[in-house]
Amino acid sequence: MFSLGSKTINSPVQLVFYICIALLAFAGNSILCRLALADSSIDATSFTLIRLMSGAVMLCFILLLKGNIKQLKTKGSWPASLALFIYAAGFSYAYIELDTGVGALILFACVQITMLIISWYYGARLTLIESLGVFVAFAGFIYLVSPGVNSPSILGVTLMACAGIAWGCYSIIGSRSATPLIDTSSNFLRASLICLLLVPMLFIDTNQLEVMGVVYALASGMLTSGVGYAIWYKVLPHIRSSVAAVLQLSVPAIAAIGGLLLLDELLTLKMLMSSGAILGGIGLVIYGKQQEAK
Repeated sequence: MFSLGSKTINSPVQLVFYICIALLAFAGNSILCRLALADSSIDATSFTLIRLMSGAVMLCFILLLKGNIKQLKTKGSWPASLALFIYAAGFSYAYIELDTGVGALILFACVQITMLIISWYYGARLTLIESLGVFVAFAGFIYLVSPGVNSPSILGVTLMACAGIAWGCYSIIGSRSATPLIDTSSNFLRASLICLLLVPMLFIDTNQLEVMGVVYALASGMLTSGVGYAIWYKVLPHIRSSVAAVLQLSVPAIAAIGGLLLLDELLTLKMLMSSGAILGGIGLVIYGKQQEAK
């Protein structure tokens, strides 16, 4: 039985199990969104709204079980909620244009680059290994989006890059939180409100809303977002931050495999080479930070 208290992880087997579930959930967001939009069973705006609202409901339910629901009023922030909304909206609209693995890779790269730039702005300086990692990752990103037969859509890349930048900013804000699960729940509620207010502006003429699209959006909000984040916050106290960062390198790969199996998407040589450079470069940055900490 899944328990929400972090003290219930009392064996390496449990820890590995929860880590695997969390990483599958993160990759699942990309797979579910792509599944919904690929068969046109839902439009991007509806997917975003349902994902945010159902995620908020699930997170609040988890807090209710934990007895922390009353703290929602004093937690979270509007800047973080706006960043969360921009991420969710950009993510949904980008997957109209992008394959699952490509989208996840662009998102992940932009999140990490954004966090590095913000850290650098506030005084952190990169070591030689970290600088090399940034160069390799950025070169891989440029190669991925460079013109060619298998190049991703410029619009899709731009939207997913905006989503990644927003999630990077959200992560920086969240890194200062003493109660990340409560803050995330509050931010999901606020982001849902922002989305509701902006729905008239976001809707386009080609809206669709079918049963399977709603199911995909609910699964993305309640399971891969709500439960996924709850499990991840359960795991984090038991692993080092550098290990958590390395583990997340697997998310684009899992998403790409999901796209290959469920959507018959292709893994091109360009995708594989750019993935190796981006993930390898970010791995170097993480390794450099770990060595610097020692």
